[in-house]
Amino acid sequence: MPFKLINITRSIVPCDILKNSQNLCTLPRKNRLLNHTAGCATIVRSFSNSPITNNMRFIQFQRNENGKSGLGVLSADASKFVDLSAAYATNMIEFIRSNVPLSDIEKRVESSKWEEIGGVKLLAPVSNPEKIVCIGLNYLGHCLEQNKEPPSEPMFFSKFASTITGPTGDVVHHDITTQLDWEVELAVIIGKEARHVAASSALEHVFGYSVAQDISARDWQKSRNGGQFLIGKSMDTFCPLGPSIVHKSLVPDPHNLRLTCNINGVSKQLGNTSELIFRIDEIIHRLSQSITLKPGDVILTGTPSGVGMHRSPPEYLKPGDVIESEIQSIGKIVNKVVKDTP
Repeated sequence: MPFKLINITRSIVPCDILKNSQNLCTLPRKNRLLNHTAGCATIVRSFSNSPITNNMRFIQFQRNENGKSGLGVLSADASKFVDLSAAYATNMIEFIRSNVPLSDIEKRVESSKWEEIGGVKLLAPVSNPEKIVCIGLNYLGHCLEQNKEPPSEPMFFSKFASTITGPTGDVVHHDITTQLDWEVELAVIIGKEARHVAASSALEHVFGYSVAQDISARDWQKSRNGGQFLIGKSMDTFCPLGPSIVHKSLVPDPHNLRLTCNINGVSKQLGNTSELIFRIDEIIHRLSQSITLKPGDVILTGTPSGVGMHRSPPEYLKPGDVIESEIQSIGKIVNKVVKDTP
């Protein structure tokens, strides 16, 4: 039987994104998002809109001449920035906690000078979150490329904060792994504390969104460390993040964003967040029943099909490779794989 993905207002994901996958309709119908009608599998989603502001792409940066970090906003084309360090906390998590009104930020940006981005080094927009929570098997295409049915509940795991590197930071190919893999993901940055949050109000606890790479050492994830994910997911530099945190007011529909990953200029992943099995509001709701989410916490929402491990034959990263990860309306990060050094 054929399958298609539709939205209640418009088509989102063309069928050819999953054209190399097995027939979706052969999978057991366990997930509440799947409705089998007219001989195909359909995903029905609803969306809400938010007011739009203009300059709400928040960055952390370092000036080349003094090495001090600062906080600012990035232009939509990522070519210029405004330094907000004199007005607000220069640590992103402290800035998020301060809950500065967007109107105040907008006024400061409008009265400030835009500078060329080439004069500073962009850092990861969040440097030391209390938690990085990840969701496995959260895209239909990623389930299909493994011949697995969509999960009936989210599979959560974590990464250490020491995995974070910036939007142009190097990814270290640690000597202890031979199976380094890529996973482009939409990152959610928590804006206010979330505990026992209902799904209907969960997005109120989001500050914004960023581009992430969930770099994975597959040998350590799958066959070593007793089958536990932690080491395979938490080696240093295994979470490139950036280039900014795009405030949620600029992303009226986080469940309809195109995301891609290229390796050395060759397309490897092409997906859309409409494929998410568990939406962002449900993820926050479920996590908050047992784990208190704090401002600055990062949630990686899963990856679409096209990872190296499930290619035929499998493909893995090596020193010298360049990873380009991009999400529509959010931005692009470019990270080079480098050899491990003592």
